Amino acid sequence: MSRMAAKDRREELVAAALRVMVREGVAKTTTRAVVSEANMTLGTFHYCFDSREELLQEVITRITDRTVTEARKVFEGNGDLSTRIFKSLSAFWEGVELSPGDHQVGYELTHYALRQAGFEELARRQYQHYLEVHQELLVDAAENAGIQWAVPVPVLAGYLNAVLDGVTLRWLVDRDGEQSRAVLRLTGEHLTSLAQHPA
Repeated sequence: MSRMAAKDRREELVAAALRVMVREGVAKTTTRAVVSEANMTLGTFHYCFDSREELLQEVITRITDRTVTEARKVFEGNGDLSTRIFKSLSAFWEGVELSPGDHQVGYELTHYALRQAGFEELARRQYQHYLEVHQELLVDAAENAGIQWAVPVPVLAGYLNAVLDGVTLRWLVDRDGEQSRAVLRLTGEHLTSLAQHPA
């Protein structure tokens, strides 16, 4: 194996873990399977990660961050709030349809963590990360548009998370993209209606 910086080894192990999870499922993604996929040794794994749980948390973070990257770029662009919300939701949805395996792994990780003794905190951290990302996007959107949200941002972030979660899971089951996009358009309209200009 060629020499590689510890950070690069971590990234390759995370990428390898995600590939194995998409192909085999979370339960079969052992540390041995991951190092085999990455063409590394168990010693390298334990040098880079304290535990399998830490690796799973990194996978969750990567899935989430990858999903919101394009949505965040749209919020930083031009246009009124309604346009940016619609484009952001559309960018999120394009990511879902392009990488269904990543999203299926996300749900599988949640259920796996809830059923494994000692891993429950992993599921809590997963959804806390989702909520933090949604809150960040909502705060940025309000600041860029010069508006205030009619409901507290943590509540709105929870609402947005619940909608995106539900739409994504349903699409993984029925693959009805047209229906999913209709729900997201409605969600965008509802979010826009909750924007208020300061008096």
